[in-house]
Order: sequence, then structure tokens, then C-alpha cells
Amino acid sequence: MAEAHPTSLTAATGTTELHHEPSALGITAPGYVALSMLVVVAIILWKKVPAMIAGMLDARIATIREQLDQASRLRAEAEAQLAQAKARNAASAGDAAAIVAHAEAEAKLMIARAESDSAELVGRRRKMAEDKIAAAERAAIAEVRARAADAATRVAAAIIAEKHDAAADKPLIDRTIADLGRLN
Repeated sequence: MAEAHPTSLTAATGTTELHHEPSALGITAPGYVALSMLVVVAIILWKKVPAMIAGMLDARIATIREQLDQASRLRAEAEAQLAQAKARNAASAGDAAAIVAHAEAEAKLMIARAESDSAELVGRRRKMAEDKIAAAERAAIAEVRARAADAATRVAAAIIAEKHDAAADKPLIDRTIADLGRLN
């Protein structure tokens, strides 16, 4: 059964104390712990646990590699899409510049056309104004002539009425009648 083996310990006081540790079949408690550890390690090796752990680690490594490969493919696709976006942006900038240049050219043409149209309109309006002024001048001259003729007629009638009488009219009438006979 259990046998006790003396163990010596020296206390702080300098005296030696003896303790007996229990043992079974000549093996003490630390020996049984070591023996049980050897049994556990043997079972682990017999059931091939290290190979299973290595297989699980290899599977995890393969999964991680796949994820890294997929990430690198996605990165390459993203870089390609970025390059395409930059190319589209550059093309859009070129298109925008062309549109702006075309709009500026059209604006210059519109300005030139508007200037020529406005010059034409000013010319037409000037001509219309000159025509109106000339018509007003002609109307004023005709009115002045009419008033002058009316005034001259009134003055002449007044002078004739004053200076001519029936005796002065007789030779005029006789001469007019004589001239009528010659015309026929």
C-alpha cells in the first residue's frame, strides 16, 4: 500500500523537519501526474490529433489564400474601373471643352449677326426718318406755296379791285374775245 518516504526540509529556524509523502506502487503524486500526461500524449498521438490540427490549419490557410486572391482580383478590377473612370472623365473634359468652344463660336456668330442686323435696322430707320422729314418738308413747302398763292391771289384781287373798274376791263374783254376767234 502506501509507503511514506521521509523528506527533509529546513525551516527558517535552522531545524530540520521530516515529512512523509504518500506513494502507491513506489510512485508519488508528481510521478502520477507525469504518467497521466504521458498517457494523454499517447492518446493524442494514437488518434492523430496533430494531423487533424494540421489539416484544419491547412484548410484555414487555403481559405485565407482564396480570400487574398479574391481581394487581389477585386483590387485589380477596381483599379481597371478607376482607370476607365479617369479615361471617361478626361474624355468628358475634352467633350466639355469642345462644347464650350462650339458655344463660343456660335455666340460670336450671333453677335456678328446681331451687329449687322442692328446696323441694317438703324439704316432702315434712318432712311424712314429721312423719308418722313422729306415728306414733311414737301408738305411744308406745298403748304407755304398754297398760302403764298392764296395770299397773292387775295392781294392781286384787292389790287385789281382797287385799280380796275369797268372801263379798264372793257379793252381786256375785247382783246380776249378777239383772241378766241383766232384760235378756232
